[in-house]
Amino acid sequence: MSAFESKPILCCTPGCGKSANLRCPTCIKLEITTGSNFCSQECFKQYWIVHKLFHKAKDEYNPWPGFKFTGTLRPYPVTEKRLVPEQILRPDYADHPQGHPLSEIAERGSTVVKVLDDEEIEGLRVACKLARECLDEVAQAANIGVTTDELDRIVHEAAIDRECYPSPLNYYQFPKSVCTSVNEVICHGIPDKRPLQNGDLCNVDVTVYHRGFHGDLNETLFIGEVDEKSKLLTKVTHEALMKAIEIVKPGVRFREIGNVIQKHVTPFGFSVVRSYCGHGIHRLFHTAPNIPHYANNKAVGVAKAGNSFTIEPMISEGSWRDEHWPDNWTAVTVDGKRSAQFEHTLLVTETGCEILTKRPTNNGQPWFMDSI
Repeated sequence: MSAFESKPILCCTPGCGKSANLRCPTCIKLEITTGSNFCSQECFKQYWIVHKLFHKAKDEYNPWPGFKFTGTLRPYPVTEKRLVPEQILRPDYADHPQGHPLSEIAERGSTVVKVLDDEEIEGLRVACKLARECLDEVAQAANIGVTTDELDRIVHEAAIDRECYPSPLNYYQFPKSVCTSVNEVICHGIPDKRPLQNGDLCNVDVTVYHRGFHGDLNETLFIGEVDEKSKLLTKVTHEALMKAIEIVKPGVRFREIGNVIQKHVTPFGFSVVRSYCGHGIHRLFHTAPNIPHYANNKAVGVAKAGNSFTIEPMISEGSWRDEHWPDNWTAVTVDGKRSAQFEHTLLVTETGCEILTKRPTNNGQPWFMDSI
């Protein structure tokens, strides 16, 4: 172990909580900047069986020499795309060489929001229920030392077990079955061989396609012991989603949703990401309406009973602006600060809305609340 001079930070060994003034020498050599600090040799030895996984996964992997990262997260190797059995019904983009969703492209530019009939509502409801089951499985598995690639495997197999196609797979050539967005990643993170570290935020975005319908949701999970600012960011993000859902009913303008979200998060010093929005969902993965999450947006349309769409605010500690990694998917905060997100699929009813992806246990509260 080698000593270093820095502002006081906490020991990485779960449950310790003491100030750290030692750093793993192998992490220094591999330029691993997080998860490498310890208070003593004893803590280092106690955590070694998990900590050494970070060294193995890193292994000098550098796919983009010279690229300037905005934060401390780095890419790790990505495994091969997982296979889906032929008997599972799949969306049109699943086997397209470029992953183009031709049915979505045909509807592009239209602001007409579909009103689902009773049969379609039931199909969407089932898909959302199964998506929730998949997310609940992965939420229980997400822990220190588990790779996001392993989370992808869990979601993939959970979807197959339920006769679902994992919707992200090959969508515009996305290479995995779920999006995992860690720390400064805003959205669309690609699962890889990086082990989750104590103190990480990890958003898991699950969508499944079942018998012609997509169900979509995501949650931000705590990995080990998360710092207080990250806890606040996560809590405020979830509160913003729920406050937005409260106003959804026939007659509400889609543009009003962003006003509610931004009004809630701004007093905490957080910002609303503008580059990504909620979307209509049913037989199509992404369709009208667009649901921006920021105030004074120009979204078109008014909610009607039978409409279905997602609300999924992405809230950042610092700037709302984003950049992309060279993989053309991973969106990160421009200042390297953390971001959190939550998402539900909603069905507008005659008197309000139904949360189709609500957790069936623990009063519907998200997983992070189980640990606070």
